[in-house]
Amino acid sequence: MSVHERKQREQAVRERLIVATARELAEQQGWDAVTTRRLAERIEYSQPVLYSHFRGKREIIGAVALQGATELAEAVRAATAAETDPRARVTALARAYLDFAARHPAVYDALFQLDGGLAYAQEDTPAPLKDAFAALMESLSEVAGDGVDPGLFTEVFWASLHGVATLTRAGRLLPEYAELRVRLLVDRLAV
Repeated sequence: MSVHERKQREQAVRERLIVATARELAEQQGWDAVTTRRLAERIEYSQPVLYSHFRGKREIIGAVALQGATELAEAVRAATAAETDPRARVTALARAYLDFAARHPAVYDALFQLDGGLAYAQEDTPAPLKDAFAALMESLSEVAGDGVDPGLFTEVFWASLHGVATLTRAGRLLPEYAELRVRLLVDRLAV
């Protein structure tokens, strides 16, 4: 292995450590607790080393969001893979999405609430974000209804899931109706 290859590998290891540490800290204490100073202390590198990988917290949030998008796509695909009935797939998708949001609140915030400097629904949208949307559309396109654009339907269904996830996390929805909400969403939107 050349010196250049070794340095690239070490750099990639440091970047993964920075992202993992930021994510862990955010999940434990919230994103306000994630500062370059605290990250530098936790990973035992200087702040300039952090800045050699990321220009600041915004880029770190973006890296966590990209990682989260990959995990969300995997969770949705895993949940829907065994279902043969289209509506059952959509129900599994909704449950997987809401479960992901509940289990990974800091990652969900990085994906959808915080500014990670990522472009959404644009030509330059990063591949993991496009793939997460594609994972949703794979199950939703067949229940969109005649004459309804599958991409637009996916946006509306996703927006509904996002609203349920956000309001649930904020304690604004009664938890005992969680399953009924999923059924109602699928029954009303998936034709």
